[in-house]
Amino acid sequence: MIDLYYWTTPNGHKITLFLEEAGLDYRIHPVDIGKGEQFTPEFLEIAPNNRIPAIVDRAPADGGQPLSLFESGAILEYLADKSGKFLPKSGRQRYRVLQWLHWQMGGLGPMAGQNHHFRHYAPKKIDYAVERYMNETSRLYRVLDKQLDANDYVAGDDYSIADMAIWPWIKPFEKQGQDMEDYPSLQRWFEQVGERDAVRRAYAKAEEINPANNVEMTDEARKHLFGR
Repeated sequence: MIDLYYWTTPNGHKITLFLEEAGLDYRIHPVDIGKGEQFTPEFLEIAPNNRIPAIVDRAPADGGQPLSLFESGAILEYLADKSGKFLPKSGRQRYRVLQWLHWQMGGLGPMAGQNHHFRHYAPKKIDYAVERYMNETSRLYRVLDKQLDANDYVAGDDYSIADMAIWPWIKPFEKQGQDMEDYPSLQRWFEQVGERDAVRRAYAKAEEINPANNVEMTDEARKHLFGR
């Protein structure tokens, strides 16, 4: 059994996508980040960086005590190794998958996240910041589109944890100021992955937990989310 500490954000969706695809038993513990639940002592024992997602594996492969992990990329790699799915065990293809996983962690996620923040949540519009992160998001979309010109999935012929990491960050493309018609190969992939049964199940769970993915941007929520 995997205990998943989760909220309905792109990083949270990565892990539900994997768990649904792999068929692993799990239970969700919602962590409402708008209410500051990521700062509770209980959660910080698992995730000292006060960010979701985090997991506790109650039956780790080594047979030892429960294992807790934070950081979505590390969780995806761990679960892929545990289940033997969506990440080759060795060889060049393993590193092709991992390089695109880390591309999302170090590039697409942070840049699209800042894009989203300055376009929608910043208390004052800062034109330089909006343009800076919009342009970088567009550049990263072009990189991904080019990669998908010659590949069915991000890292090659097979669906992998790289796709699971990237897809939830592409889903809010309109809020990032992107037009999917500018990226035809990316659009093909985006629609293809969105048709997967596991993706639909994962997002149905998100809708149950946080209908319409609403965050009421109160002063309290701003303080918890942005340190204001």
